[in-house]
Amino acid sequence: MSSNSDAADQTTNGVVQLENESELDAFVSKGSVALVEFYTEGCGICQSMEPVIGNLAREIEISVGTVNPRDDPPLVDRFDVRSVPLFVLFDDGEPVARLADGFVSGDDLTDWIEEHTQ
Repeated sequence: MSSNSDAADQTTNGVVQLENESELDAFVSKGSVALVEFYTEGCGICQSMEPVIGNLAREIEISVGTVNPRDDPPLVDRFDVRSVPLFVLFDDGEPVARLADGFVSGDDLTDWIEEHTQ
């Protein structure tokens, strides 16, 4: 790992762990399409989504990141986080869709991404 501490170095299974709003903004501005999962520690559904988004990050050509907004209230307000997991899809740095339906299968998540990026 490089000595540079930017978010791109903090990956698990192809999923980038974002620490705050500025890292999220930098992450979504790097690629054309990015998926960000808002989660909290102790959320069982969020934990069950980890392998799903890990597989997604490896299988389709989009950037995938996760962020725990608990310690960043402006992030909660900005994205109107009312429940987790919350998926926000970005296209060219702008949020284009959100999904807060609890557990979502990999196929359903892929279909949702494709529906909002074509």
